[in-house]
Amino acid sequence: MDKMEACGIEVSAQELVVALSGKRGEAVLRRFANTAAGHQQLLHTLTRGGKRVSVCVEATGVYGLDLALRLSAREGVRVMVANPRAVRHFAQAMMRRSKNDSLDAVVLREFAARMPFTPWVRPEKNALELWAIARRLEALTKQCAAEKNRQHAAGVSRAIPSCVRRSVARTLLFLQREINLLRQQALRCIASEERSQRRYQLLRSVPGIGEVSAVQMLAELLLLPPDRDVRQWVAYAGLDPREFSSGTSVRKRTCISKFGNRHLRQALFMPALVASRREPHLRGFYQHLLARGKKKRLALMAVARKLLHAIYGMFRHQQPYQGDRVYRFPSTAQIVA
Repeated sequence: MDKMEACGIEVSAQELVVALSGKRGEAVLRRFANTAAGHQQLLHTLTRGGKRVSVCVEATGVYGLDLALRLSAREGVRVMVANPRAVRHFAQAMMRRSKNDSLDAVVLREFAARMPFTPWVRPEKNALELWAIARRLEALTKQCAAEKNRQHAAGVSRAIPSCVRRSVARTLLFLQREINLLRQQALRCIASEERSQRRYQLLRSVPGIGEVSAVQMLAELLLLPPDRDVRQWVAYAGLDPREFSSGTSVRKRTCISKFGNRHLRQALFMPALVASRREPHLRGFYQHLLARGKKKRLALMAVARKLLHAIYGMFRHQQPYQGDRVYRFPSTAQIVA
């Protein structure tokens, strides 16, 4: 197999800064517009002469999404979407003291050449559509909560004029109407694909997961490659424990890493809170952790992690939620012992 050249691309809203390999192995910088025409020019440059290229970009949200989709569809080009935190630590290890678009592109090129290459798995169109709707729903829900707080504050203050109260009421009405429309569209998107519909029904079988939480979780989980194991799911959500200790003198409190997808982590929070109070097995697990001296917040994050383990098993075996498989109460003999 021919050797693949490394390439790093720094993505911004208007421009792509590309670090290519020169004839002597040095970094050569090129710039392209972050448009459909610019993507086509970039592809022509990367694959000129039948070259095969390994491209590394950072996970920068929607600005790099169309680029990743375009590159991954081209034969001879493989794409890695790197975690920005990993790239930043890599740059620090290279003693990079400055930061700009050109330097970032060079760092991404070195990252692609030196680090283990994890190819980006191109998501299906239906999964991308649901993801976009769920992210918009999340943003509108936060705006709606903020407007409700403003409405309450305006209602208890006589200094606030009536025109402001009416403005807040109109904004709330508009946001709630948009949220309802997007929820209906999300459910239609889920119903249009058999796998999504099946997984949605499995999520709804979990006590504590309602319609809103199920849509948010499903939108984030559908983007995960099918070969990921449950530990990678937990790390993806940022729910893996993070230890900080050194020798006998440095020992900080263990907490979750928060290195992963905050949207999935937030979607799991309320179902974990409800399950820790209403679902017998997860409530027993939560109380067990409290009895061992765990803080309430830490125990709740453990419930969220246990819930994610349960969802992984449900998706893998295509079985609805079974609490006794998540946590089994200790027997009387074990308690006495």
